[in-house]
Amino acid sequence: MAMDHAKVASEVVEAVGGAANITAAAHCATRLRLVLADEKKIDQAALDANEDLKGTFAAGGMYQIIVGPGDVDIVYTHMVADHGVREVSKDEAKEEAAKTGNVFSRFIKMIADIFVPILPALVAGGLMMAINNVLTAQGLFGPKSVVEMFPWVADYANLINMVSAAAFAALPVLVGFSAAKRFGGNVYLGAALGAAMISGDLLNAWNTGAALAGQAEVQYWHMFGMDVAKIGYQAQVIPTLAVTYVMCLIEKQLHKRLSGTVDFLLTPLVTLLVTGFLAFIAIGPVTRILAQWLTDGINWGYTTLGPIGGLLFGLVYSPIVVTGLHQSFPAVEIPLLPVNGGIGDFIFPIASMANIAQGAAALAVFAKTRDAKLKGLAGAGGASAVFGITEPAIFGVNLRLRWPFFIGMIAAAIGSAGVALFDVRGQALGAAGFVGFVSIIPQDIPMYLLLEVVVFALSFAGVFVYASSKGRADMQAKSVVPADAADAPAVASILDAPAAAPASGTAAASSPAPASGALPSVAARAAALVELPAEAANDYTVTAPLAGRIVPLESVKDESFARGLLGPGVAIAPAGGVVVSPVDGVVTVAFGTGHAYGLKAASGVQVLIHIGMDTVKLEGRGFTPRVAKGDTVRRGDVLAEVDWDLIREAGYDTITPVVVTNKKKFDAVAPLAQGAVDLGEEILAISPKAPTA
Repeated sequence: MAMDHAKVASEVVEAVGGAANITAAAHCATRLRLVLADEKKIDQAALDANEDLKGTFAAGGMYQIIVGPGDVDIVYTHMVADHGVREVSKDEAKEEAAKTGNVFSRFIKMIADIFVPILPALVAGGLMMAINNVLTAQGLFGPKSVVEMFPWVADYANLINMVSAAAFAALPVLVGFSAAKRFGGNVYLGAALGAAMISGDLLNAWNTGAALAGQAEVQYWHMFGMDVAKIGYQAQVIPTLAVTYVMCLIEKQLHKRLSGTVDFLLTPLVTLLVTGFLAFIAIGPVTRILAQWLTDGINWGYTTLGPIGGLLFGLVYSPIVVTGLHQSFPAVEIPLLPVNGGIGDFIFPIASMANIAQGAAALAVFAKTRDAKLKGLAGAGGASAVFGITEPAIFGVNLRLRWPFFIGMIAAAIGSAGVALFDVRGQALGAAGFVGFVSIIPQDIPMYLLLEVVVFALSFAGVFVYASSKGRADMQAKSVVPADAADAPAVASILDAPAAAPASGTAAASSPAPASGALPSVAARAAALVELPAEAANDYTVTAPLAGRIVPLESVKDESFARGLLGPGVAIAPAGGVVVSPVDGVVTVAFGTGHAYGLKAASGVQVLIHIGMDTVKLEGRGFTPRVAKGDTVRRGDVLAEVDWDLIREAGYDTITPVVVTNKKKFDAVAPLAQGAVDLGEEILAISPKAPTA
């Protein structure tokens, strides 16, 4: 039955504590984004029981409610018009959300906003560095290193090492760029200032030890009656953050006081001139000492407490992930890496123990539960967690049931005590899970893998045993989505209502009216589609709407897709080209921005294609839609032409999820393709439910 949008809007407003509790509201293609004054007023049970809502989660300081494309905008309009909810844009909502929380939480979010965009470069560099270390390590594969046993590999290892060091050698440039963007300054001035801090005219920061030992000469500037050492800031995070923050303050003040050509010419000049002096005379030297004290203090506390320190850190690491505080760890980890003169990173192996423990806990739930929804979330979340992406397992399963989360914490604490006891250290940033062994110092790899196996076994066994006794009720009947909402439409009424009238004046056949308010059968709904072959009603295949490479849905950055809240499916990293229809059916959703499409196949399969992440912000730039809502399409018909380069240059992820939003209507939805996929290749196998007597 069709969604009563006004009713849903009223129920949402009431469940989140009333309109007075909503300080700002916006929406995207699939969900409401609400900034709430007091999240304690949320009636989570009411939202979970609402069959028109697909799920909820908190992220980025906003409480997000998944309604579905084609319905979310109408519900949002009713919230604004009927209840006086304050309407803002998505960007304004993010700014409003950034003001919420205490000073500490806002500081952590700021650090995360700066480091998350540059982490791919650091992780890639770290993993390449790890590959080089594996190739050059003595005794790892025998008495000699790989490059000694196979001399032809030496040049490859050398090139890998050179490229891997780039991100760390130029770290102040990356941090300066990202921090300037976060602080509201000119990103290129931030990058330029970062480049000045690692200038070739300065003594490389990695050589300061040699300078202290008298093996290298330190030169000085003589300015303002002071001797200023010409020492660089390679791999320095805190000094770069402080310098960039001051630079942005100066720049913004100048913009307020100057205008026109004077502003254009003088603001960059004065900003870099003043900040440059402050960076090397005051801010840099002071923050360098503070950063060294912080790193040494954390390392001293960890090494002094030994296994107890490891146990405590491992115990609280997963709760730290829940708060988001772990996003600030790279600032501490980077100085600990051997490439930066440290003795090795202890945070990475402890993070791996925590991730493995939470993943194993979710997989044990997967093995024991009889609830289909919970099993799906636990399987996908657990698999991703043991390879380093832990949020789906933590938020989707373990925290909902609570006891798997606590058992995972205990297992992680035991493994982390072993990390400290055997002094297992990382040599690079990477994926904190089973594949993370490549980021570990080579001689520590065997112990690292052994501890991970132990942690996995402890967590899995603990949850499995508990689920067989005190947790048995949760496994049998407690779904993360209430049972009475199991058949709720994934993308609301647009997918279960009669098809929209076809475009171009074609007349649709009338579908029989359902008896007693029941939904029309698949065959009846298929009859509403025109110009489609009869066999389309029995064709349950979904083919690739674009060419590229298949990636697991749980690796998508958007949490609603990663957690499967919008339905099972796959994501595609595009190779280029157009986006086409993956089914024979009707276009039920076609956003004016061209970034997302919903289709209802003649067989009843309902598919959502979301082109890129957050691409709604492009407001249609880069997209040329070729269909409208209500159009009948054949498999392979072009839905949209996409300028992929424009999307990438604008800074948006092009990963494109393809999901089946009404999985409950079918027996199974299983991915078929892996790796490279061609346009039109079958990617999902869907099994219809057996007819009931």
